[in-house]
Amino acid sequence: MEIGFFFWPYDVALVRSMAEAADTLGYDMVGIADTPGNAMDPWVATTLLAAGTRRARVAMCVTNLVTRHPAVSAASIASVNLLAPGRVLLGIGVGHSGTRNLGAPSLPAGELAEGVAFIRELLRGRPASYHGGTAHLPWVKEPSPVFLAASHPRSLRAAGATAEGVFINYGLGASDVKASEGAVLEAARAAGRKPDEVEVWQIACLDCNADGDAARRKIGAILAFVAAYVMGGGDLARRGVPPEHRGPLLELRRRYSTRPGEVDAALVAELGLFDYLRHRLAVCGTPEECLAQVRAAQAAGVQRLMFSVSLAVDPVRTVRLFGEEVLPAVRSGEGRCPS
Repeated sequence: MEIGFFFWPYDVALVRSMAEAADTLGYDMVGIADTPGNAMDPWVATTLLAAGTRRARVAMCVTNLVTRHPAVSAASIASVNLLAPGRVLLGIGVGHSGTRNLGAPSLPAGELAEGVAFIRELLRGRPASYHGGTAHLPWVKEPSPVFLAASHPRSLRAAGATAEGVFINYGLGASDVKASEGAVLEAARAAGRKPDEVEVWQIACLDCNADGDAARRKIGAILAFVAAYVMGGGDLARRGVPPEHRGPLLELRRRYSTRPGEVDAALVAELGLFDYLRHRLAVCGTPEECLAQVRAAQAAGVQRLMFSVSLAVDPVRTVRLFGEEVLPAVRSGEGRCPS
């Protein structure tokens, strides 16, 4: 099982600590989220990650095509690749806090495929056109993979049809994994691609803490943030949401913040959504509890996990504790964390 993590880069010291932890503890990937208003510039942070790691893959996880022109993001990832050749990838999404915090609309999911195709052409060193303009990056010698972040049917299909990989934020239950990955693979086959041409990662929230109750109290904030765009609108029945949770999820979407905090954690509890969202979208608690939840995700069919750790009680400690006590057991196939 491949395991990585991504985070909001609050400051330089945090980015350097995360880079060191990713490499020394054996994580497969480490990523930066583009979230203006919540954290520092993501490309500065991604550059620091690339310079501070020697082994782990480095991901922009993720940016969008609204606040950053796709040609700019293509040039940025190609530049970072010069620091870490063959280890970097560009993740693209419709935009959530990265657009909403700036008062910009999210990109319609149907336009993702066009943007990805444009970026992939540029990263091959060929001229490409987008929305009436033409760009060219002739200095690019090695293309970096382009991934899509996807949680809704149209973005899942766009990933399968056009991207080299996908970060799926949909749920870790067996039915969730089957539905989300099935949509990606069906679209890949329809586009004449082989299923293994699309690298699939499932996203989940992570808070690993010696004090399991502290982790559970804190994780509600990120659950509100994630659930609001994974399941907060559209046909909730088609997304596998039980009837008793559909109304509360719509209310959550109306009231949550893209600058999450204690109010969002309280909102999840108030609406009676905590247990449902925790089991579907998170791994949290003590190392032993986290290991059991990762094992359950494996049994559900998850092969690669990308954890969001931004709002953990202590993001660096979460990454270190999971890496020291859970990751070795996952890799060895043992049922218990090392003592």
